[in-house]
Amino acid sequence: MVTEENGIPVMGVKISTIPSDQSTYSDAKGNFSLTITSRTKKINFLKTGYVTRTVNIKTLKFPVHIQLKSLSASDSAMVASGLGLEDVVVVGYGNHSREQIIGSAMATAPKMRTIKGRRLNNLKEQLTGLAGPSRGVIIQNNGYFEPSTESYAHEKENGFKATASAPFSTFSVDVDKASYSNVRRFIRDGHLPPTDAVRIEELINYFDYHYGNPQNSAPINIKTELSSAPWNPAHYLLQIGLQTKKVSADDLPPSNLVFLIDVSGSMASSNKLPLLVSSFKMLTDQLRDQDYVSIVTYAGMATDVLKPTNGSHKKAIKAALDQLVASGSTNGAGGLEKAYVMAEKHFRKNGNNRIILASDGDFNVGARSLSDLENLITEKRKSGIYLSVLGFGMGNYKDDKMELLADKGNGNYAYIDNSSEARRILLKEFGGTLFTAARDVKVQVQFNPALVKAYRLVGYENRALADEDFNRDTVDAAEMGNGSTVTALYEIIPQGVKDEFTPKIDTLRYVFSQLPKTGGGLHKELGLVSIRYKDPKSIKSKLLSHIVADNRTAFNNTSADFQLAAAAASWGMLLKNSPYKQKASYDLVAGLLKQPLAADKTSQVGELLDLVQTSQALKGNEVNENATGTRPPIFRPRPRPYPHPLPHPKTPLKRKKPMVMKILPVNGSRSINY
Repeated sequence: MVTEENGIPVMGVKISTIPSDQSTYSDAKGNFSLTITSRTKKINFLKTGYVTRTVNIKTLKFPVHIQLKSLSASDSAMVASGLGLEDVVVVGYGNHSREQIIGSAMATAPKMRTIKGRRLNNLKEQLTGLAGPSRGVIIQNNGYFEPSTESYAHEKENGFKATASAPFSTFSVDVDKASYSNVRRFIRDGHLPPTDAVRIEELINYFDYHYGNPQNSAPINIKTELSSAPWNPAHYLLQIGLQTKKVSADDLPPSNLVFLIDVSGSMASSNKLPLLVSSFKMLTDQLRDQDYVSIVTYAGMATDVLKPTNGSHKKAIKAALDQLVASGSTNGAGGLEKAYVMAEKHFRKNGNNRIILASDGDFNVGARSLSDLENLITEKRKSGIYLSVLGFGMGNYKDDKMELLADKGNGNYAYIDNSSEARRILLKEFGGTLFTAARDVKVQVQFNPALVKAYRLVGYENRALADEDFNRDTVDAAEMGNGSTVTALYEIIPQGVKDEFTPKIDTLRYVFSQLPKTGGGLHKELGLVSIRYKDPKSIKSKLLSHIVADNRTAFNNTSADFQLAAAAASWGMLLKNSPYKQKASYDLVAGLLKQPLAADKTSQVGELLDLVQTSQALKGNEVNENATGTRPPIFRPRPRPYPHPLPHPKTPLKRKKPMVMKILPVNGSRSINY
C-alpha cells in the first residue's frame, strides 16, 4: 500500500522493480500487486508531486506500506535552479508538461530548449530511445502516457433567429477572459485547443477597447457601430460596446479579501503553485493600508494560514505566501466554507468583500453535493460576498468547474498561464476586476423585422437569458467592474438577402405593427439596445437605451476597435470550426488586424497575430495528416499466397511451433516476447 505521510492513499504511483523487470501502478486505495523475482534488488516508487522512494528488497516488511513525502514547490524551484542541461533526462516524448520528475524533484533546466511534442510513428520509436531536438539530449519513453483529464463544458453554438418570430435577444454581460489565455497556452504548446475550450465572447473581450466614459450620472456608456460582416459582405455586423466609469484607486472602497489557495499535490508543478504565489505577491503590492487580506489554504484539510492583515504589512503577507507547500488530497468544499466564515467574520460594510479562489480546478466537493455548493455560493453572494476565480496549470485543468464557481459567485474568472498574464490581470486591471461598478448587467436587443430578416449573437452561449428575465430584478446577471468594457457582436441578415441560415417558418397571419402609424423614424431604426443594471448597493434596476440606426460604415472606414473584435470573432469561429464561419480564413483574420496593429500600444494585437499565424500552421499540419492518412499500422501482414490447391479436408495439417517475435531494444539488454 502507498500513502502520504498522513495516511491518505496515493493513486497512480508507478512501482517498478530494479533491475526493471516488472512495473505497475497503485489504485485509488493505494494498493498494488507486483511480482518479485530472484533478480529483483530494489523497488522504485515514482509519482509527480512526490519525492521518489527507492527501497532495498531486503529491508521490506510484509505487508508492504510505503509512505511518500510530498514535493514542495520551493523544493522544485531549488532543484531547477541547480540543474544544468547535462543533468537532465526527459522521460517520455509527450505533451505531459514542460516539467518532469527527475530523480526526486520536479525541475526544468534553465538553459534547456523547449521540447515540442510529436507523434510516435512506429513501434520501434515507442519501445526505444528517441533523439531529442537538443543536441546530446536522449529522450526515454517509459511506456506510460498519462492522458489529459482537462474538462470543458459543451455549449451548442448560437444559430440564426428569424426576427419575425423572435425579435428580442437577451443575455447577461460577460467580463471573463479565461478562454483566451487558455487557448494561447494550447497553441504555444503546439496544439489546437479543444473546440469546447474556445468561448468566442471571451476571445473578443480579452482586448482593450475604447468606448468612452459615461457622460452623465449613469455608470455605463453604450456605443454601437454597424458595417458589413467580413466573412460574408452581404450580411451586417453590429458591434455593441459598453464601458463603465473609471474611478481612481484612491476613491475605491476598502477591501476585505480572502485568498483561498489550493495547495493539494496536483498544484506542485511550476506553472501552478509557484506561479500562483508570485501572482498573489503582485496583487499584494497593489493593496492600500485600508485593505485587509486573509489566507486560507486547502488540501486534505482547510487551514487558516493568515488572519486578516492590512495592506501596510506587505512583508507579512508575502512571507505567508512563501510558506505554502503543495501536498495531499483536495478538499475544496472545506476550504470554501472556511473562506466564507473568514470573509463574514471580517465583513466590511460598504466595502469590497471578496474571496479569490486560485486552483487548477481539480475541486472535490467533499460531503456536499455540487448543487449544495452552488447554493452556498449563491447564498453568500446575496449577502455581499463575491467569489472570483483564478485558474492555473494544465493536464488536469477543470475549466467547467472554475467558470461555474465564478458565475455563481458573481465574480470574475481568469486563467493565468504565465507571469505576464498575472501582471495584466492583477496589476493593470486590479480596479476593474475586483471592484464592482454595476451589478446584474443585462443586455436586450430588439431588432426591427422590417429591416432585419434574421440575426445571430456571436458567442455568449452560456449567458443567454429568457426575454422576460430582462425586467425581473430577481434574476441574476454578471457584474461590470471599475473602468471595464464589454463587447458583443451580432451578425445580421438584412431583408431581401438570400441565405441558408434563416429558420423556415410560416408567415404570420396576424401581425401588429406600429411602423405604418408613425410617419417618422422608426422605419430607419435597425434596432434598440437596452441595458438594465443595479448600482452596487441597490436591489432595484435602472434602464438605459440606445437606438441603432440603419447607417452602415464601409468596413475599411470602421474603427480599429470594430476591426479587432471582428478579427477575434473570425479566429474563434475557425478554431471551433463553426458552421457559421462562411468565408472566414486565417489570411482574412491577419488582414483584419492591420489597422488594429497600427493603433495598438500594448502589443496585444501583435500577440494575437502571432497566435493566428501559429494556429494556421497547426491547422495546416492537421490537414496534411488527414490528407495523407494516419500513421501506418505497426504490423502490416502481407496476404498469404496460395499457389497450390489447399489440402483435402481429411488430410491432417502439420502444426507449426508458435511464432515468437523478438524486438531488441537499442541497448540489447533483453527481448520482448509476443
